[in-house]
Amino acid sequence: MISLSGILNIYKPLGPTSFAVVARVRKLTGEPKVGHGGTLDPLASGVLPVFLGKATRLQDYLMQYPKTYRASVALGVSTDSYDAEGAVTAHGDVSAITQEVIQDALRAFRGVIKQTPPEYSALKHNGQPLYKLAREGRSVEVQSRLTTIYRLEMLEFTPSALELEVECSKGTYIRSLAHELGQALGCGAHVSGLVRISYGPFDINQALSLESLEKAALSGDLSCLVQPMDSVLARWPKVVLLDAQVEMVCYGEALELQMPADFEHLRAYDTKGCFIAMLEYDSEAGVWHPKKVFR
Repeated sequence: MISLSGILNIYKPLGPTSFAVVARVRKLTGEPKVGHGGTLDPLASGVLPVFLGKATRLQDYLMQYPKTYRASVALGVSTDSYDAEGAVTAHGDVSAITQEVIQDALRAFRGVIKQTPPEYSALKHNGQPLYKLAREGRSVEVQSRLTTIYRLEMLEFTPSALELEVECSKGTYIRSLAHELGQALGCGAHVSGLVRISYGPFDINQALSLESLEKAALSGDLSCLVQPMDSVLARWPKVVLLDAQVEMVCYGEALELQMPADFEHLRAYDTKGCFIAMLEYDSEAGVWHPKKVFR
C-alpha cells in the first residue's frame, strides 16, 4: 500500500453508513487518515466525497459548497424519523392534493428558510446524538435554524408521491423539508428515497463504486482515481508565490499581496504549480495569514 493524499468521489449505495464506507476505503487504500464530507443516511445513496491523508484538513471547505439531492416523497403518511425507516405516526387524506397545490406550497420553501432538524439525527444535545435520545424515549426540544434552498423543483407527481430536486446549503435536512411540506399540505409526508446527485465539484456521473475502487486497489491503479486535494478549492482565487514568499508561509508569516479582498481565502501555489497553502485575509492588518499549510 502507498500513502495517498487527495479526494475520492465515492458512490455510496443504499444500506451501509457513511462511516462504514470510510472504513472500507481506509482498508483498501491503506491510508490511516480518512474522512468523509457530509453524512448520508443508510437509506440514502449518491455522492460521498472521501478525503485521504493531508486532504482531510480541507473537509471544512467542501461544506461551503451547495449540495443537490433527488428526493422521493411519500404523501399521506407521517413518520417519527421523517423517512421510511421510522414508525408511522399519522395518516392523511391526499384526495385534494394536485400539482397546482404542491407548486403553491413549494414557494414557501425556497430561499432562506427556518428549518427544524429531525429528532432522529446526528445532532448532539449535551454530548448525546439526538437519535440516541429519541430511541430512549427522551424528548428534547430541537432548535430551528436558518438554511438556504437555492432551487426546489417538482420532477414527478402522483396522488400519493412526488419526486423533488433540491439544491441547498449545508445544514439542510431533506427529511425535515419533506415533513414540513406534508404539514403545509395538510396530509403529512416523509422521504421514501434520497440520492445526492452532486456536492460542490463532485457529481454522481463521475462517482466511483466501491467495487471499482476494490478492483483498482487489487491492480495497483488506485492512485489514478484520487483527485488532487485542491480540487475542492476551485471556488477560491489562486495566487502564485515567489520562493521567498513560500518560505514565509511555511514559517507561518503573513504576506502583503496585491489581491482583492473580495474573498476571505486564497489558495496559494509555488512557481512550479504545487499547492502550498490556504491563506486567510486579515482585514484589520491588510495581510494574508497562512491558514492551512501543506508544503
